[in-house]
Amino acid sequence: MTAPQLSTETRSAFRDRGVVVLRGLFADWIDPLREGARRNLASPSPLHRNYTNGRARFFGDYCNWAAIPEFSAFVRDSAAGDVARQLMGSRVARIFHEHLLVKEAGADIPTPWHHDSPYYCVAGQQTVSLWLPLDPVPREICLESVAGSHAWGKLFRPRRFDGTAYDHQTDDLVEMPDISADRDAYDIVSWDLAPGDCIAFNFMTVHGAPGNRTAGARRAFSTRWFGEDAVYADRGGATSPPYPHLAERLKAGDPLPLDEFPIIATA
Repeated sequence: MTAPQLSTETRSAFRDRGVVVLRGLFADWIDPLREGARRNLASPSPLHRNYTNGRARFFGDYCNWAAIPEFSAFVRDSAAGDVARQLMGSRVARIFHEHLLVKEAGADIPTPWHHDSPYYCVAGQQTVSLWLPLDPVPREICLESVAGSHAWGKLFRPRRFDGTAYDHQTDDLVEMPDISADRDAYDIVSWDLAPGDCIAFNFMTVHGAPGNRTAGARRAFSTRWFGEDAVYADRGGATSPPYPHLAERLKAGDPLPLDEFPIIATA
């Protein structure tokens, strides 16, 4: 499916701020993705994680898009790839992976402030995540992003959602500032979202999310994309998602294999 032509203003805002909201582009895909989420929750992959506060769970799983029919159809047949390509300013959009995140009602576990690049085995300027909620999301439990943080020129030490740090042996990582303690110092953006809306953000954009203290679940289906300038990155340790087999055959700066990360959209 060919995406609607994104406006110059939208593409410029993404380039300058590292995050934009896109309204209503994927409304027709919500029911199929809900069915895909049901399949994923019923039969999680070995990579899944369950965080709980004792009353409700915060579930995450990824790298299942080729195995779950509804996820695969979205990646290959929706406008997502072309939307990603336009936002990145790339001739192509390649799928990196998908990520299902479910915060059940009462799962008041926050997603800590972080940005994705230090977790990933991908380096490049042309990157975007499309965070698509499958339920109405009021602003008080919505993903939050620090506008402009993609241009800070820093890589923040990746941490697991339980707070422990990855054991990355590299000198270019710094500690994330305490954004929650000084929110007024940052341009933090979030929105009320309806199913079909999505938030697009660069892999370098700092983001996080509150816990879910509402009466309903917050299911989000996120797809991650990269463009023509992306290459393999050696992060000095394990990455998330883990691709240990790539570390055995690639060195930093090598092109990423097309069989695992296919081109989905082209100009």
